[in-house]
Amino acid sequence: MGRMDADQLLAALDPEQRAVALACRGPVCVLAGAGTGKTRAITHRIAYAVAAGVANPRQVMALTFTVRAAGELRGRLRALGGGAEAVRATTFHAAALRQLNYFWPRVIGGRAPQLVESKLPLLREAARDLGFSLSALALAEAVTEIEWAKVCQVHPDSYVFAAAEAGRAPASGVEDIGRLYGAYEALRRDRQLIDFESVLELTAAVLLTEPAVAREVHSAFSYFTVDEFQDVNPLQKLLLDAWLGGREELCVVGDPRQTIYSFTGATSEYLREFASDYPSATMVRLVRDYRSTPQVVHVANRLMPKDDDALVAQRPTGPEPAVTKYADEEAEATGVAAAIGTLIETHRVKPSEIAVLLRINAHMERFERALNDAKISYVVRGAERFYDRPEVRQALVLIRGAARAAGAGTDATGLPGELPAAVRHVLASAGLTSAPPAARGPVREKWESLSAIAGLADALAAARPAATLTEFAAELAERAETGHAPVAAAVTLATMHAAKGLEWDAVLVPGLIEGIMPIVHARTAEAIEEERRLLYVAVTRARVHLALSWAPARTPGAEPTRQKSRFLAALQQQARTEGTARGTKGTTGESGSQTVTGGYVLGAAGAVPGLAPGEWAMGEGLPRARGGHRGDGPRGRHSQ
Repeated sequence: MGRMDADQLLAALDPEQRAVALACRGPVCVLAGAGTGKTRAITHRIAYAVAAGVANPRQVMALTFTVRAAGELRGRLRALGGGAEAVRATTFHAAALRQLNYFWPRVIGGRAPQLVESKLPLLREAARDLGFSLSALALAEAVTEIEWAKVCQVHPDSYVFAAAEAGRAPASGVEDIGRLYGAYEALRRDRQLIDFESVLELTAAVLLTEPAVAREVHSAFSYFTVDEFQDVNPLQKLLLDAWLGGREELCVVGDPRQTIYSFTGATSEYLREFASDYPSATMVRLVRDYRSTPQVVHVANRLMPKDDDALVAQRPTGPEPAVTKYADEEAEATGVAAAIGTLIETHRVKPSEIAVLLRINAHMERFERALNDAKISYVVRGAERFYDRPEVRQALVLIRGAARAAGAGTDATGLPGELPAAVRHVLASAGLTSAPPAARGPVREKWESLSAIAGLADALAAARPAATLTEFAAELAERAETGHAPVAAAVTLATMHAAKGLEWDAVLVPGLIEGIMPIVHARTAEAIEEERRLLYVAVTRARVHLALSWAPARTPGAEPTRQKSRFLAALQQQARTEGTARGTKGTTGESGSQTVTGGYVLGAAGAVPGLAPGEWAMGEGLPRARGGHRGDGPRGRHSQ
């Protein structure tokens, strides 16, 4: 591709995004609200730096946290061209593993240890050795605790004290988790295995103790961008500091309002204290929300404390968000399914543009059942990456094998001539049937995965009728590399955490009761605020339609003892107060327990506090951070 015109790059940005691109030297911190175009801003900043000769694209590392996000960065940079396509856009773990495998033979000798992608097999063995009988849920909780300890650099001997200090209370008890952690680490070391946290730790250790390695890496990469900086954990920060080596060519992007992974060890402290760590830093706020209507933005702003980060809607007005009170959980699930049917039939919203977001996985089943009864297709989106699912891996192997056989002229399977039929023929051996199974849970999820792959074949054949199985296999390989999962023609069921980074035209958020939102184990003020941020993330996934609901009874006929979420109650109280201040009558009740449409309107979207459209600020009004971590890594209150 030819060299880009720098002025053309700037012309495609709004004033705040342009400020990000122009700040192409030195430390930069971008506080980017939901839907404000942060990916556009940082990719244009990189492309502008390349076009202006400030950065060598081959020495740029753009870091993020998921394969999908890294793939999106690469796609955007490739589209901008002019050399930006040569930038290394990757995840922390992928970059660290690549360097560790490269330097291990030189520094340690021999091949690098084998990576274990799941801790569960070793943990099960460690539990048996200790005489523990742990359920699948308890083992999953142990994985979370061990990963938290490792990213916070807490040794097994220090886990009990550190967990108590952090207010962690695993169901198995901190003492047993501490013993399990120690046994897991002993097994891992004895078998010369590394896990994902070990990859980060060992890479940082090599860089910090081997000057020759550090010089080589510092020479290779001199210009860094970190997306979702509010999600950085202490171990990632240690590695980032090692990569930087005291240099200041660092741009970080994040949103303190979207800090929802503190339980994993992530902390927004590094983002909030960036100005203190780097006194010369350029600070830019992105507040123009291009995703959501003013009505949705108004709800999101009212959820959070009033500050300079309030979003300013840029889209035309849309329908008012609504709250519906149902009699019980079953009525709520049925009502949500009916509301989705109305969105599809009356408002012409595509099923793929509708999501039901839940606080916990345990609530998923009743919504699956209600959607199934309403004959509405759905997919369950979990934290597991699409291309990491066992059935998807198997499908890709089968398709590659069929493609090789067809290409070599040795195909004896009798594949149909057209691509969609050929792919379905191959996937039938993996379990794909013409109709979805009646069963829910893993059986249905497997079918949805295989059906989604078949849907990709349909799309490729529609775009390129002569496409072959070999071309389809190549398309799947590229999608797997970039984390580009297929979009099914179905409603999405997901937890609020799994919805981070995604968006839909319509979002329904049921289950807004005390004990669920906020969750019952959120006992401290800090934990309650994280729950508030989690609801904020759920609300800001909606572009146009937003529906919130709750049910005071668990089952039909049961006592209505449950209270609506304090966050929902506060939203309604603010709506009443604002309506009174404007002199409007407004509605103060909620829709009836069996009502699906309508509902309590959260109030007209008035003037949103913050910057008006056209205004922008750079480096002004930002609070100073309390203290820095640069140079001393993740120590301090994050680890013991």
